[in-house]
Amino acid sequence: MNLTEYVQQVSIEDFKKEFRHKAYWNKRLRTTGGRFFPQDGHLDFNPKIYQTFGLDIFRKIVRHELCHYHLYYEGGGYRHKDRDFKNLLQLVDGLRYAPSLPRENKINTVVHYRCENCRHDYYRKRRLDTSKYRCGKCQGKITLISSCKISR
Repeated sequence: MNLTEYVQQVSIEDFKKEFRHKAYWNKRLRTTGGRFFPQDGHLDFNPKIYQTFGLDIFRKIVRHELCHYHLYYEGGGYRHKDRDFKNLLQLVDGLRYAPSLPRENKINTVVHYRCENCRHDYYRKRRLDTSKYRCGKCQGKITLISSCKISR
């Protein structure tokens, strides 16, 4: 069963209404479980939520997005702040917020610069062109001191 068929099944079982558009996996989603697009009616879902938390939690996220979907097409309040949305979400046992995904250990670079004149230290995530930029305090020349990678 593909994702669109699963969303159609949840819609019929939990809302007694048809889902007539498409559902897609979106790997770029980071902090949200899914998104509803009123322009064309499609839904995006975060595959990491399904992989991390399983089908039970994922079904509740599908219900959340279907609340947006059905209320939008019925002319009700489909936004998070609307009473119609909150009531329907509670009625179908959908999740109000997506659970937090475990943080990935990313490696960040910290670049250390120092003004030759006033000795002020600058720390940046990205390198900068020292021939183009000057110290913000005294307009002195900036030099690269070190560049190190840290994991967070």
